[in-house]
Amino acid sequence: MARFLVTGGAGYVGSHVVLALKERGDDVVVIDDLRQGHRAAIPEGVELVVADLADRARVADVLAGWKFDGVLHFAALSLVGESMREPLRYITENLSNTLGLADAAIKAGCQRFVLSSTAALFGFPERLPIDEGCRLGPVSAYGESKLMAERGLEWAERVHGLRSASLRYFNAAGADPQGRLGEDHNPETHLIPLAINAALGLGPELTLFGTDYDTPDGTCIRDYVHVTDLADAHLRVLGVLEQGRSVRYNVGNGSGYSVREVIDTVQRVTGRPVPYRTGPRRLGDPAVLVASNTLLREETGWTPQYAALEDIVRTAYAWRAAHPHGFDDSARPVAA
Repeated sequence: MARFLVTGGAGYVGSHVVLALKERGDDVVVIDDLRQGHRAAIPEGVELVVADLADRARVADVLAGWKFDGVLHFAALSLVGESMREPLRYITENLSNTLGLADAAIKAGCQRFVLSSTAALFGFPERLPIDEGCRLGPVSAYGESKLMAERGLEWAERVHGLRSASLRYFNAAGADPQGRLGEDHNPETHLIPLAINAALGLGPELTLFGTDYDTPDGTCIRDYVHVTDLADAHLRVLGVLEQGRSVRYNVGNGSGYSVREVIDTVQRVTGRPVPYRTGPRRLGDPAVLVASNTLLREETGWTPQYAALEDIVRTAYAWRAAHPHGFDDSARPVAA
């Protein structure tokens, strides 16, 4: 049985990865400061350490206290708009915490590191679909912070032999198909849960930013990848790292859906109208972002099991309908 440290494991993507690791039979320890994560998202049998990654001594103690076979790093500031208001905070915190964690892992003798990265590295892409060879040019401080973190990990490999996998997510969406986990952000910024909340009367009307893009219906097109498929990709790259090489993969379905298509699908799945209004374009929004997942498929055997937009929306809706107020964090006892 392998043992893994998961930072941000009480958050949206992190908790789904923790669940996948547990179901595989691995032992998992989570570090999360619970600013955005939820105690109730941590499965039974998983050790939760409530700590800030900026507390270097605490992080080092955790890594020294257990023998870990790998670190999966999700904890980060991740709101693009906020990053443009507070760029130095984003770059400082995301870069410092990633490299501090990597340094602690190296000193503890842990040689596998998986970074939750982002398609925001590509900015306005030079070609579509976006493959790993596309030019990197972030247009947000959030994207820049992740690019700097990836570069830092490259140096950690050159000098210390730390093998890393950077997974560049497109739009993580959906919820655990068995209804055990879902998406619960405050504030919520993702389109699908915002549309579902609007349909259910759990949030304000949706704002559709821009209707004059060069797309079939005038709205932005994005690549949505189911969070369970995303979790599966993390497990697969751990195997690749065992082969002694670092990797960078784009993780998306390889197809895109427009904002209007998302709204239509939410209305169809929920059986309710999605109230929305139109607004101006947001600065920095490309018309189309769609991934090429060929490299990930060929090198790991990964295949998305929930590629259809309707399946993604259905799982997200099922969880939100069953948990209209999100996670009940009082249901899990306080951990160390």
